[in-house]
Parts: sequence; C-alpha cells; structure tokens
Amino acid sequence: MAILETRGLKKSFGGVLAVAGIDLTVEKNQIVGVIGPNGAGKTTLFNLISGYYPSDEGEVFFKGNDITGWPPERIVSLGLGRSFQVTSLFPELSVWENVQGTVLFTRGKGLSLFSRATGQAKEETARILSQVELLEKKDELSGTLAAGDRKRLELGIVIATGADFLLLDEPTCGMSPVETSATVVLIRKIAEGMNLTVLFTEHKMDMVFEISSSITVMNFGSVIASGRPEEIRNNKIVQDIYFGE
Repeated sequence: MAILETRGLKKSFGGVLAVAGIDLTVEKNQIVGVIGPNGAGKTTLFNLISGYYPSDEGEVFFKGNDITGWPPERIVSLGLGRSFQVTSLFPELSVWENVQGTVLFTRGKGLSLFSRATGQAKEETARILSQVELLEKKDELSGTLAAGDRKRLELGIVIATGADFLLLDEPTCGMSPVETSATVVLIRKIAEGMNLTVLFTEHKMDMVFEISSSITVMNFGSVIASGRPEEIRNNKIVQDIYFGE
C-alpha cells in the first residue's frame, strides 16, 4: 500500500532544472534510501514533498490526499515529520524541554500562561527520549550535545510531532563511524517498533545499503534507478554514473 507518491514532480531555480519530473512511490512501513551525487536534487525533492518549496509541475499524494501546494504545518498534521541536514534545535533549552515543547505544541496546548509546563506531557516526553536513547541526558542543554546526540534529539522531536512517516535528510551527517552504526540500529529499531515509514537521503553508502528495503538513485534531478539494495549495487548505470566505476 503506497503511503507517499509523487507524479511528474518538477522544480527549477534560475533556469536550472533541479528536479526533473520525479515519479516516486513509497510503500507503508518501508525504509527507502534516496542517493545521488551532490546537486542530484535530493534535498529539493524533500523540500517539495514536505511543502517547503512549491512545485513548478507535478503532484504529491500522501495517505491518499493530494497535498500539492500545502504548507508544511498542514502536511505535518497528516503525520509527515521532517528533519534537516543541519539540526534545528532550541540550543538554550534542555533536551527534555525540546521534546516536551514539541509534544505540547502538537497537542495544541503550547505553553499555558496559567500552568507550569514542567508537569505536562511527562510520560510521553520520557517515552520518546527513551526511544532515541537520550533520557539520561534529559537535563543537558541541547546546544552542548555532541553531533550524534543532536541528530538523535532531532529524531525525537520529529517523533514528538506524532509523525508515522519520517522524512530524514542525512540523519548521520557529522557523525563518527561508531555514531553512524549506532544510529542505523536506532532508526531501524524505532521504525519497526512504531510501524513507521522512513524516506531518507544519505551519502554514507554502507549505511544506505544496510538499512534500506528499497533505494532510489538520482542524478541531475532525475531518477536513474530504483529497486532493492542488491539490484542497485549491481546496476551498471548506477555504477557508471554514481559510483564512477
């Protein structure tokens, strides 16, 4: 069952075609990797799907809804959560406060003038921090965290929005090999445990082939191949264009 579908999606910047008519289908509970050289159009595709850029042509469907042209906040309300290459946190707030604030905002409560935030959404905040393995660091300021912990916290914030579809832009960016391996295990564990669907971009090929149930390869704004990891690994076009073999 398809949870996300794009049809003929196009986007140009100053005459440069960044996304050149992308057709993409993501099935429910899949973990799908999108790879390609720098400038292939991966992040632009993610921005089109999540509503940060309007498309020039084409359509985006999510959970059976035509979300083409919808603003990001409306798309989030359907359960699509987005992370970015550069982490977007509140550095002067604690790990706990970053997640708790997201939970409260998603529930429409915000921070009430007539009640203390510290006593709200405690169980859900603790559960999410446990899932991303940050509960022991709940009192640390997010701005002081190491790169791997910042990425895990951002993943926790995405989960706190109530998303069941995660759109992750380079989730291991800036991580050491040890942190990358741990994050691969964590993403798979969370996706399987919570029945989530994941669409992600990544430059670390070992990570992509290890975690993905399907891989889509982009080059110059177009999809050049799509299939199971072993099919992509053995695809001569991918080897010639992407891996340079």
